[in-house]
This record gives sequence, structure tokens and C-alpha cells, in this order.
Amino acid sequence: MNREDLKIYTARYIDHAFAITGLLCCLASLGIIAVLFFDLVLDGLPRITSTFFFSFPSRIPEKAGILSAWVGSVIVIVVTALFSIPIGVATGIYLEEYGKKNWITDIIEINISNLAGVPSIIYGLLSLSLFVYLLKFGESILTGGLTLGLLILPIVITATRESIRTIPQSIREASYALGATKWQTIRWHIIPYSTGGILTGIIIGLSRAIGETAPLITIGALTFIAFLPSSPIQPSFPFISFGWLFDAFTVMPVQIFNWISRPQKGFHINAAAASSVLLVMTLLLNGIAIYIRYRFRRRIRW
Repeated sequence: MNREDLKIYTARYIDHAFAITGLLCCLASLGIIAVLFFDLVLDGLPRITSTFFFSFPSRIPEKAGILSAWVGSVIVIVVTALFSIPIGVATGIYLEEYGKKNWITDIIEINISNLAGVPSIIYGLLSLSLFVYLLKFGESILTGGLTLGLLILPIVITATRESIRTIPQSIREASYALGATKWQTIRWHIIPYSTGGILTGIIIGLSRAIGETAPLITIGALTFIAFLPSSPIQPSFPFISFGWLFDAFTVMPVQIFNWISRPQKGFHINAAAASSVLLVMTLLLNGIAIYIRYRFRRRIRW
């Protein structure tokens, strides 16, 4: 065997060894997560009943439920998505397709990258000063949604830009050659082909937001709440009300934090059950987004 053949075999050996090592690390990580998840589910399984889902918190562990918490989480995440997704995607498109490459855009890019690594408690303090005290939104659902929206906005912007960068320049050139304008090229080619990457960033952002506790506690999310937000549907004209945006709220992580901080074992079981529900909610959120991404890719293929 000559030296060149030896180099080829060595490279193949290293490549296979690296692949096997990566697979083992992946399986080990998934195994640890699975063990922790099933341990959590086993601890909280006795409390996961319909009563637990449709009861308000109580000072008696056996009667306590998560109705106000899971409803609050869903509503806050909806507000977060409505705020962060349009702004984040539009900002990413502008910076990547329209923004001129100069020192101003360089500063913006550096700040966006830095904001993605800022601790969540800082966003809570910012929102407390801006939304609660300055804009007078109070400790409301709107404040919570905007806070989490600011938290995941850098993630959505970065994911949008990185996804757009993967689109080959030849697609743009072919579109321009057929007489399309810049916006038509973006609308009919760039955005559809980059939808998968954009949705991945949105998934990561919303998955982080749904489990945040510190910024919501900072802005005044309640740890004990025995009522639901007001209905957006009203019996009289104009039949739609946005008053619920300014109602007090709680979310699943805050409810879990409240229960786990109590000494009674019954509340710890409740916390395990609520944590299991929160993990399932996160998985469902990811599953819905993956399905939407699959539909987009299938439509593009055809």
C-alpha cells in the first residue's frame, strides 16, 4: 500500500469514526432527555386528569389545577407570535435584500447578534420600564406577549437572514432575466424557498418563549390567579373586544415555580404534572410548525 492509499484509508477511517461518535453522542443526549421526561411523567401522572386541566389553582394540592396557567400560556404565545414573526421576518428580509452593506448595517448586525445572547431577565427589566411604567400597559397579557416577543425577535431575524443566504444567486438572476422586479423575486422565489429555515427559527424562538419565567415574573405575572381573561367575543356591537389584552395573567412556568417553591409534597407532584403538560405543549408546537414546513416544501416541489 503506497502513501496515497494510506491517506485515503485514514481519511475514511476518521470520517466513519467521527460519524459513529456523533451518533453515539446524539443517542446519549436523547436517552438522558427520555429518562428525565419519563421520570417527570411518572411522578405527575396521578394528577393528570380532566379535573387538573379545568380547575383553578388552590391552596389544597389535590384540588389545584392549571386552567388559568395553560390558557394564559396559549394566549401569551399567540400575542408573542403576532408581534415577533412579522417584524422579525420583515427585518431579516430588509437587512438581507434591501439594506446597503455599510457601517450602519454592520452595527445593526452586531447588535442583533448580541441581543440574541442577552439574559432573559434583562428583557424583563426593559419591559417593566417601557411597557408597564412608560406606556402604562400594566401587568397585562399584552405586556407579557411583547416582552417575550422582544426576547425571541433576534432569533427570528437571524434565522430569516441565514435562511435567505442559502438561496442560490442563480434563482434571483433567473427571475430578473424573466422581467420580475425585486419584490416579485422575493415574494415568489426567495420567501417560499427559505420558508423551512424561517419556520425553524420561529420554532426555536417560540419554544424558548413558552418556557420563560424570569422576565414574566419581573413584569408582574401573577403566581396565583383564579380567573380567566375576558372573552374576545362580545354579544353587542362591534362583537369583538380587545380588553383581554390588558387583563392579568399567569403562565405554566410561573405556576410550576410557585408550586415547586412550596414545602408540601402534593404541590411538588402538581409541579411534575404541570411540567409534563408544558413539555407536551412544546412538542405539539414544534410538531405543528414542522407540519407547516413540510406542506410548504411539498407545495414548492410541485
